[in-house]
Amino acid sequence: MAKRVQGSTSSGPTGTPRAGRREHDRTLEDRRPFLERFRTPLVVVGALAIVTIVGGFLFIQTTSKAYACSTILLPEPAASAVAGGTPAPLGQPADDLGRQHVTRGQSVTYTYCPPSSGSHYNDLPDGPIPSRFYGKDEQTLPQGWVHNLEHGGMVVLYSCTKSGCSDTDLAALRAYFGGRPESPLCALPDTLVVTRFDDMAEPFAAVVWDRVLYQPTLDVAGLRAFWDRYADRGPEPQCREAVPGYSPSPAPSASQPSASPPAASPSASTAP
Repeated sequence: MAKRVQGSTSSGPTGTPRAGRREHDRTLEDRRPFLERFRTPLVVVGALAIVTIVGGFLFIQTTSKAYACSTILLPEPAASAVAGGTPAPLGQPADDLGRQHVTRGQSVTYTYCPPSSGSHYNDLPDGPIPSRFYGKDEQTLPQGWVHNLEHGGMVVLYSCTKSGCSDTDLAALRAYFGGRPESPLCALPDTLVVTRFDDMAEPFAAVVWDRVLYQPTLDVAGLRAFWDRYADRGPEPQCREAVPGYSPSPAPSASQPSASPPAASPSASTAP
């Protein structure tokens, strides 16, 4: 008598193999459409892909800069005094990068950084930005403060990646701004900005239109001298005194006759 092997396929009365329940269920499973059979794993994989793509896009958006620098401006040796008693120039000249207006939020690539000219925003308060001291965790963009330079203002920059963010230095910069020095020609109180900017070769820099003063260590007296020498001289003067070649007409002296006699004071008259 033949022994039945466990797990073998049973036979029908005619001796032909009989399909078991397990094989029958598997055949029905295989006949279902692909999407129906793998719906759950496909949904899971699709959801993970969407999360990955959205997360990557948000990461790029939050970590990419709103501006770029082709090169970093390198410090030049200090200029010597010019013969004839003319004081030595302060800082170094920089190429003019134009002054085109760009849409708020538009990225700009500057030929060099820190820029002292170039494309900028023309939409308050993004450009020019409010005149104040900006802490190391407050973000400003050159597209904003380049517009301040265009108006003749000065921007003092400090770099935290170049060890320009010590408590002592920040306190000194805050005190310097707190003095709110008036601009040298126009006597305006709101043309100075102090803000963080890491894309430069030294810990500190003062920037006016087309000119940069680098400082390896903070020198507030040097900032004041640079301010007094070059502020108020942007391409958009904020007062007549800032216009190149302007000189106010001297008041006539007492010995010089005036151009026209003063108008006679009206006197009372009696009717004839």
